[in-house]
Amino acid sequence: MFDLHKLAWQASASLVVLATSLADDGFRGGRRGSPGRPEYDEAALLAAAQRGDLPAFNQLVLHYQSLAYNIAYRLTGDADLSEDATQDAFVKAFQRLSQYRGGSFKSWLLRIVTNTCYDALRARKRRPTTPLESDEDNDDPEYDSRLIDNAERPEAYVMRQELAAVIQKAIGQLPPDQRTALVLSDVEGLDYQEIADATGAALGTVKSRLSRARAKVRDLLMEHQELLPASYRLTDS
Repeated sequence: MFDLHKLAWQASASLVVLATSLADDGFRGGRRGSPGRPEYDEAALLAAAQRGDLPAFNQLVLHYQSLAYNIAYRLTGDADLSEDATQDAFVKAFQRLSQYRGGSFKSWLLRIVTNTCYDALRARKRRPTTPLESDEDNDDPEYDSRLIDNAERPEAYVMRQELAAVIQKAIGQLPPDQRTALVLSDVEGLDYQEIADATGAALGTVKSRLSRARAKVRDLLMEHQELLPASYRLTDS
């Protein structure tokens, strides 16, 4: 079954909260890190990795690979591009470990991930390609039979997929800086300071970008109210 995340879309007079399948449906077979592993000691692994210990760095990769991929997928909307960007980001992170000066390693890493995604999107614009299409479900990067809830009614599954597609389309229409703020906050659950650290933006700038992004996505969702849970639809009273 898809893991569900609540996305809060705020604007002046209204608050719409949506439970959608945005968080982990992009990662093929992966899941968000492994913070519960008792053997995971980030400080020790970082120290070892900075001394050139590749197995130690691989443990960091395993811990953050799902988070990095999920963010890359939400920023690019392309599974193959996201896989390449995630791999490139980890290579860059290993090469730049000597530049890490402490603080939140997650924020430091995610800044590399988001910048790598921007680079990949710019490169794709310079070299546009037409993807091969297939009618097979298994060729859909969003499809994984292990993630389907067999108890869910078919019409509910279809509507949830349509809603997820509408939200992803809305996210894709945002300017890159607003898109990043929205994904890091409302999809991945980072707080304002973590987003500021990951993007290099001031705290006030993060809040402003997030507010504008939520308003734009909310407006688009209001055009597709039939896909929203009944309790979140705006009705005339």
